[in-house]
Amino acid sequence: MPRISKKLTNRENLLKQGVTLLMQQGYHGTGLKEILDAVQIPKGSFYNYFGSKENFAAEAIQHYINPFIDQLSGHLQNPDHDALSALLCYFNELITELEKADYKGGCLLGNLMGEMGDTSELCKASLQTAVHRYRDLLQTGLITAQREGTVRTDKSAEEMADLLVNMWQGALLRMKIEQSSTPIKQCCENLLGDFFKA
Repeated sequence: MPRISKKLTNRENLLKQGVTLLMQQGYHGTGLKEILDAVQIPKGSFYNYFGSKENFAAEAIQHYINPFIDQLSGHLQNPDHDALSALLCYFNELITELEKADYKGGCLLGNLMGEMGDTSELCKASLQTAVHRYRDLLQTGLITAQREGTVRTDKSAEEMADLLVNMWQGALLRMKIEQSSTPIKQCCENLLGDFFKA
């Protein structure tokens, strides 16, 4: 039993460190040795956990999106907020976190989509899965908001969720070059505060 939990802990530590380095340096700029040295695991052991760097990146993508899914779910399940307010609270929280981080990093999904979205089938599939999981949860929130009468019903929740994901990703890239939260604030204000409203 302790062996299994140590293996799970090592795996978790590798993914956590991997996400950090992939955010800072990208896939091609991150070496396995850096990740392994940071968590003090011998190189040979890496392949017992993931098999290849590409497999590792595909799993790191899911590891990265999970906390965002949990955070968004928490807001949508908060009984003190209607769905539209919950979405606004969630995105405002993200904006505050990005401002505190001095606009560094952005989103691992967007970064890797640009770097390897058309060069690795495995990572492309993992990115698609992560984006769809995230989009589907936003769609659920928007469907609830439509039922509550706060979001327009002449557009489908799926269409609006896709638009929100697409604009948010573009705004994050713009944020990085502008070193300003203005693009991401505009994205939320224009969509959640205006275009989507009933």
